[in-house]
Amino acid sequence: MEKPSLQNKKLTATYLSDTSSTTLNSFQSQPADQPLHTRNSSKKSFLGGGKVWLPLCLGILFVLLWQIEVFHKIFDLKKYQLPLPSAIASSIQENWSLLLSYTGYTLAEAVLGMIIGSLFGFVIALIATASPRWGAGSLTLVAALNAVPIVALAPIMNLWFGDGIGSRIAIVTATTMAAMALNAYKGMSSVNPLALDLMYSYAANKAKVFRYLRIQNSLPYVFTALKINATASMIGAIVGEFFFSSQGLGYLLSNSIKIAKMPLGWSCIVLAAIAGIIFYMIVERLEKVCIRWHPSQRT
Repeated sequence: MEKPSLQNKKLTATYLSDTSSTTLNSFQSQPADQPLHTRNSSKKSFLGGGKVWLPLCLGILFVLLWQIEVFHKIFDLKKYQLPLPSAIASSIQENWSLLLSYTGYTLAEAVLGMIIGSLFGFVIALIATASPRWGAGSLTLVAALNAVPIVALAPIMNLWFGDGIGSRIAIVTATTMAAMALNAYKGMSSVNPLALDLMYSYAANKAKVFRYLRIQNSLPYVFTALKINATASMIGAIVGEFFFSSQGLGYLLSNSIKIAKMPLGWSCIVLAAIAGIIFYMIVERLEKVCIRWHPSQRT
């Protein structure tokens, strides 16, 4: 008997997607053009709703209360303990070139470490899904590694990889590996039984099941892990710089606190926060582009 064509597979999967939209969407072809009213309504909701303006207004209110020293009076703080936003802004302007250079250095550590850690985590999830008997142990080890504090990892990584950028990348790698491994494994293992039956009915081998079903089903979970790692990687890079580094935001922040230059130290915090937000937004945008077929991206 002649095997069904790939086109027939896609048509069958499209029919079954009414009952299992999440996993079977990986089989069906995404329409090239989205209805115009859907795109316009989502854009209008994003721009006109409270998703942007409410946090922006609350942030402005927070800075204003900070500037008029409301928090200083509530918590009995001095200006050298909590510099005013105007002093922080002046410090950023005066040290802009230095701060920009150090922000790029820290961001490079975070990005490289997150990419390596996420790749390792995804490979571990693949192994755990393909061979559950042996893979469960690797997931347990990764989870245990994630429980180790960053301050304990920093001296070990410095001993292994030296006091250069490699040690901070290794810290970020260890910090971001567990989230990817656990989330990707959940996505690969929680496929719809109807989708599995469909693949088996077409005599699909294990590699094709992984390629067309399990990996596709894990993509929303993978991007969830990437968004978690986008912030965790910045934390790991900065904490690693506290101990062994000659540049970076963590190094500058630590030195600023030691010599009581608090506006400069807070400048490092502000730029680290901005870099983390931009990093997160880039990952979120990639998610919208790569998994447009998922129901979560249609709202």
